[in-house]
Amino acid sequence: MINPSKILNIKSKKEFEKFSIEIFNYQFNNNKIYRKFCELTDKNPSNVKSSVEIPFLPIQFFKTHKIVSSNEDVDKIFHSSGTTKTAISKHYVIDLKLYEDSFNKIFSTYYGDPSNFNIIGLLPTYLENKNSSLIYMVNHLIKKSNNINSGFYLNNYQELKEKLIYLENGDKETILFGVSYALLNLVDHYKFKLNKTTVIETGGMKGNRKELVRRELHNILKNGFGVKNINSEYGMTELMSQAYSLNNEKFQCPPWMKVYIRESEDPMTIKADSRSGGVNVIDLANYNSCSFIATDDLGKIDEDGNFEILGRLDNSDQRGCNLLIE
Repeated sequence: MINPSKILNIKSKKEFEKFSIEIFNYQFNNNKIYRKFCELTDKNPSNVKSSVEIPFLPIQFFKTHKIVSSNEDVDKIFHSSGTTKTAISKHYVIDLKLYEDSFNKIFSTYYGDPSNFNIIGLLPTYLENKNSSLIYMVNHLIKKSNNINSGFYLNNYQELKEKLIYLENGDKETILFGVSYALLNLVDHYKFKLNKTTVIETGGMKGNRKELVRRELHNILKNGFGVKNINSEYGMTELMSQAYSLNNEKFQCPPWMKVYIRESEDPMTIKADSRSGGVNVIDLANYNSCSFIATDDLGKIDEDGNFEILGRLDNSDQRGCNLLIE
């Protein structure tokens, strides 16, 4: 068996390939649902020799099956928030510490130690979901900030406005995590000129507002908050890791996470060019579940492995995470 802590210390593409194949072999042998799917695609450890050849499990399986690669006890079950009455995704997390270690290391890489910030969450729909992985992550970061000014806000926009203005005069910078529609609601009511606040939108109109292209959304938020840039977070219930987009740039993955683009009409074929297609994610931190997931997102990738989310594939359920249409 692989020591999961080693996954978070991957430093090279060669190491990533090595762990990808080892984890594919492990999950093929220990995840009954994933093994059946692989057998249907005629893929197995004898004919999969690189990460590009690994079968990617359609994300809808998380709505209908228990996707686990371990017989150990489950620490936590995360639920997707859902935007319809359809079935929700469930992620059975065997090792909650691995999830914490993953998002802590990613956050620290991009932003630094949480104790250096006021951390605020404007995530009303997620906050109503007690089993949200996003709320778990932000709540953990809030606690690590060890700061009385950190915390969650629901729909109390005036109180949040006063808090953000108050924090502008303090010693620490502020990080504001916000679901897209709630951030738009805030700047509909109030205009800001923030110099010490980083806004991180987590995607999602949740059926509350009209969908916007990402560029339009960010322009409205930049004007409303009076900031030069808007950051974004790309994560989902079914994953253990997140990608971040800094300063309106493309999303970047941590070393143990990688995105491929698949042919929209042939989901088993990975694109060799930069055209848009379905987003496949390898998240090696998802060691005890499934590390190879075919999402319902539409995206593009560049030669450096950084990616854009362009919208949703046709006929996919809206999920509340990154529903922007480019």
